[in-house]
Amino acid sequence: MARDVTTSQGDRRQKPETDNPASVRTMLLYRPVSAAFAIAPTVSVVIPARNEGANLPHVFASLPAWVDEIIVVDGHSVDDTVAVAQALCPTARVIAQSGRGKGDALQAGFTAATGDIIVSMDADGSTDGAEIIQFVGALVAGADFAKGSRFTGSGGSDDITVSRRYGNRLLGMLVNRMFRTQFTDLCYGYNAFWTRHLSALRIDCPGFEVETLMNIRAAKAGLRIQEIPSFERPRLYGESNLSAIGDGWRILRLIIREKFTRLLVSDASPLTAAPPPVLSSSPAEAAEVEGA
Repeated sequence: MARDVTTSQGDRRQKPETDNPASVRTMLLYRPVSAAFAIAPTVSVVIPARNEGANLPHVFASLPAWVDEIIVVDGHSVDDTVAVAQALCPTARVIAQSGRGKGDALQAGFTAATGDIIVSMDADGSTDGAEIIQFVGALVAGADFAKGSRFTGSGGSDDITVSRRYGNRLLGMLVNRMFRTQFTDLCYGYNAFWTRHLSALRIDCPGFEVETLMNIRAAKAGLRIQEIPSFERPRLYGESNLSAIGDGWRILRLIIREKFTRLLVSDASPLTAAPPPVLSSSPAEAAEVEGA
């Protein structure tokens, strides 16, 4: 049996009338995140930032109020990135990155995250926090890993250059053939996953190739993957740290390395037998990527 109780926010919740710890543990409180959707898991958003003080106000303004934890990983900024982050949200956790590169920053942020779900997004204003509900919704509905895609469904980009678009496409074709996946976007920084699968992703690369690494490792581990259409906006201020040629070669070397490297999953990982990855891409979209 359960009785209605009123929380400090005035919400009526169901509280179990029992002293059984197991029963109490399973009666999680749900938080409304939209008019028709409520969740129990906690959500951490990890934002790697290097000299992004001018962009952070736009990024923070887009984040949903129901996000439980914001972690900004500062990559040796020489502007006011840290001060801006602390002023915008005093409860946000700002971590000083010890190493260099986006992959190193994400590793630090993921390790520090305390939420049940981790969402990674960029600090340059190109990713919209309002889309987080779609990523979280996919995970709550059964996915293990939700990856953003600019090239499926309603996704798109006003920021990607022609060279990066075709480089992404060629590298995606290679990964799809090597790992029997159906990715439509290989190199995009908007992703979300259950924290319990962090050991399966085993992030160990320092640079921008980290998104490719996460996608490949998720597929190799047999995680249930769903692509989420996402729209990439232009960077608002400052210059990108991307190098199309240099980062492209790093990604290519990573793909080849992963093809011939056996996935090592921690004994603490909940994964058992690995089912084939499941993506939301339609057969027509998959065929377009494969045959492009």
